[in-house]
Amino acid sequence: MTQTYDGGELLIDALTDLGVDVVFCSSGSEWAPAWEAFARRQEAGEPAPRYIDLTHETVAGGMATGYGLVTRRTQAVLLHATPGLLQGAMAVHGALLAGVPMVVASSESTTYGDGPGQDPGGQWYRNLSIVGGTHPVAQPWTKWSQQVGSVDVLYELVKRTGELAARQPAGPTYLNVPLEILLEETERPVRKDVVARGRRISAPEDVAAVAELLATAERPIVITETAGREEGGYDALIDLCESLGIGVIEPSSAVCANFPKDSALHLGGELDPYVDEADLILLVNCRAPYYPPSRKPAKAKTVVIDEVPQRPHVVYQVLNADHYLEGALPETLAQLREATLALTDQSAIATRSAYFASAHGRWATATADAEARAAASDRIDPVLLATKLREIVRAEGATVVDETITHSRLVQRHVGWDRPDSYFYVQGGLGQGIAVALGVKLAVQDGIVIFTVGDGAFLYNPIVQSLMAAKDLGLPVLIVIFNNKKYLSMKMNHLRFYPQGAAVQTENHLGVDLSTQPELSAFAAPFDMYHAAVDDPAELDRVLGEALAAVTSGTTAVLNVAVSR
Repeated sequence: MTQTYDGGELLIDALTDLGVDVVFCSSGSEWAPAWEAFARRQEAGEPAPRYIDLTHETVAGGMATGYGLVTRRTQAVLLHATPGLLQGAMAVHGALLAGVPMVVASSESTTYGDGPGQDPGGQWYRNLSIVGGTHPVAQPWTKWSQQVGSVDVLYELVKRTGELAARQPAGPTYLNVPLEILLEETERPVRKDVVARGRRISAPEDVAAVAELLATAERPIVITETAGREEGGYDALIDLCESLGIGVIEPSSAVCANFPKDSALHLGGELDPYVDEADLILLVNCRAPYYPPSRKPAKAKTVVIDEVPQRPHVVYQVLNADHYLEGALPETLAQLREATLALTDQSAIATRSAYFASAHGRWATATADAEARAAASDRIDPVLLATKLREIVRAEGATVVDETITHSRLVQRHVGWDRPDSYFYVQGGLGQGIAVALGVKLAVQDGIVIFTVGDGAFLYNPIVQSLMAAKDLGLPVLIVIFNNKKYLSMKMNHLRFYPQGAAVQTENHLGVDLSTQPELSAFAAPFDMYHAAVDDPAELDRVLGEALAAVTSGTTAVLNVAVSR
């Protein structure tokens, strides 16, 4: 057995000390030194992160994102040279948008076969290398990108890359680790574990200024997209709003569970009924509250509560802040709650709470009315499907990963959530959702994971490689396709631009038709997974029950549901 301590061993030691517990790899020839280190450690019983082989870069990056969304740990993804990096770029960009800390690495050669030491292989000379190196390629869609110049700095540079990834706003960082460095023999480093990052708090005088506004406001509302992404953020937001009588809006751009939908203070996802009558708006982890961006509330002061409110990866961002609170979210919300309670009359809080409870009641009634209409249809309305999924979510404590487009608002409204980390929207380009769901499943272990997706988005996914991973790794997921056999969002955008155009006049909508698609559930058949197609509302309960039973018994299920719109 090889006893050499080289760059591959050093890399695994650095990831271990960084706190990485799983390494997601889409194979490439540069990773032989890492594989050798893993094989040796597995044989010797030495501690090391779990290693997972995957057959597509999107699956590797997407699974790391899903796993990171739940665990909030720094992830490690190994890709292959420039081609693997480019193939995995969309998944890495999705991790950037989702705020998942992640060390991404790929390689190149520095000698191309003309240097001393082991031969890296002619493929690096002929095909794989790129002018300027791989790290400039990754720079636009990662937080930080760098090449490792020597094996002497590899250990500390990997740890630094991970620490940078974990700082707010969390996201992926990239290292180009040349193959020659991975192969080079070296001395063992003096090892030290990376400790958790420190927490920031807001200055007391900043909190006091906002507390005075909040204490006297008659119609204060919170708008939030990602409060639930912070550890403790979901519960801290409940404490703040329920203690002080603040209404909460989760707009359609919300990407996770932030506040319980059944709370009497939840106002739904529409801003227009409330923004112009509000006298104080708290933007809590809300990167893009309004559209168009320059829209302003009629009279409200705006307080932005976010550890890093100006997101470096967002090109154009308008917040119109009157005050900023830039401490860590749970701590800041707790500070604000305590400071405001000391200033606020309880009768005023009761009055605000009663007003928002009435508004929530109207939203809940409209939701129930839509569900009643859907139940009366002779076809499967997507709202009916969502309500059936809600029953499963509530009964099983399931987690929903959503990659629908035109159905996303109704999934948020009618499936909903009542606990943190129970809903995640897949960010970035289409085609990553199955992998993200697998990563979430890896994290929640025995919990049920439901992946909701449209037929168009489903076809963007690396379906075969994702289902193969689900089977090989024992990660059963309930995949539910909202199938309307079209890219409806394309048609909606076309009609918005050309409501009476040639496409309408000739009924020729290009970029929309998916009617020639194969039976999508059949992709599961070669993997001996449960698969079914349904278009009859009377059959929906039966097939959902069978699919859930399959998942509970350890088999992924693909359910193709023909929806009416």
